[in-house]
Amino acid sequence: MENLYLMINGLPGKVAMTIASHVISDDRFTLVPYSLTGPEIQEDFHTINTQKIRLVLPKDRNDLIQEICSRYPGLISIDFTHPMAVNDNARFYVDNCLPFVMGTTGGDREELMKTVENGTVPALIAPNMAKQIVGFQAMMAFASTTFPDLFKGYNLTIEESHQKDKADTSGTARAMVGYFNGLGIPFSDKDIKMVRDPMVQKEIWKIPEEHLDGHAWHTYTLTSQDGSACFQFKHNINGRQIYIQGTLDGAVFLNQRVKSLQAGESASGKGRVYTMIDVLKHTNKA
Repeated sequence: MENLYLMINGLPGKVAMTIASHVISDDRFTLVPYSLTGPEIQEDFHTINTQKIRLVLPKDRNDLIQEICSRYPGLISIDFTHPMAVNDNARFYVDNCLPFVMGTTGGDREELMKTVENGTVPALIAPNMAKQIVGFQAMMAFASTTFPDLFKGYNLTIEESHQKDKADTSGTARAMVGYFNGLGIPFSDKDIKMVRDPMVQKEIWKIPEEHLDGHAWHTYTLTSQDGSACFQFKHNINGRQIYIQGTLDGAVFLNQRVKSLQAGESASGKGRVYTMIDVLKHTNKA
């Protein structure tokens, strides 16, 4: 099997570090020893499992990218950076013909999609890379279109808790809002209850202390107007391990789409946005 070059952007962030460490130990991949990082980062290098990785500031990336691409042809970029960097990073990837997996949430998502669609390379964009959660979302999406207004008249609360340094509201929770709208419940992103206080997380939510700096807990509660019926959905994730396999499967999937484009098998993939649903469907067919 062809060895795939992966450039993990967002080091020394914790999600990026977790994924990079697994890339190093997976013989399907070679970790590119460069990582795009934020302007606030002071260190020049970051070491993972004895592998030294150069951290590239925004002001330096244009000068280095061609050298990186020539040394690591066909590389796939994986972005776990910061919500404020989403759109700028996407433009950079598209301008330099770099297929990318965008795991970072936030930013202007409509602009993000247009950036890819107006370019010539495909991208995989998903608010959640955990395949099991993506499958759950797909079930909710099916319900919202197949049984519209099923929960009309019900009250909804959405609560989500993440580590204190997560700047934006959960992208997964925001995606779920649309499905509940389809099920007949008026609700908006601003109604989501976002918890970032470690004390509240530990004492009220009972999140294990060792996971306060890395977790994703979501609760969706539907209650009838008279209070006689209640439906509740939860997905509580401790740590970051669950995101690894989905992200790497996504990179392999995206590389296959790029190869199909290069072979002239399909022109429809140019500037196409793929999702984790596409990855799941492809995996099930394989």
